[in-house]
Amino acid sequence: MDLLDWHRGRLSSRRLAVLLAHLPRDGAVARELHDEAAEWSVTDHLLATVADQLAVSNWMFATVNRDEDAEPLDYPEPIPRPGATGPEAMGEDRSGEAGPELVGPMPDRGELMRFFS
Repeated sequence: MDLLDWHRGRLSSRRLAVLLAHLPRDGAVARELHDEAAEWSVTDHLLATVADQLAVSNWMFATVNRDEDAEPLDYPEPIPRPGATGPEAMGEDRSGEAGPELVGPMPDRGELMRFFS
């Protein structure tokens, strides 16, 4: 198929729009428009979110059950997403910072114990 067929009148605008709408997500056009984000499917994003939530859950459990005199545990690093900006994309230390889904300061040991009891 030649794109000039649209200009020559052999390809309708509707057919061209349908062809463009159904280009593959991992094709050259998608990679050009969305960079590396085109390589991640919805399933990849959901799996990364599940892994991040599991890491936060494990961190909360370990924080509640640690010795009172032990040093606080570092907040888990989220899996870097393509096209993401900020600390998770740059690999910066997030210890003591609220996670992207949390609002406000990190809960202390007492708040976590009350939540889990």
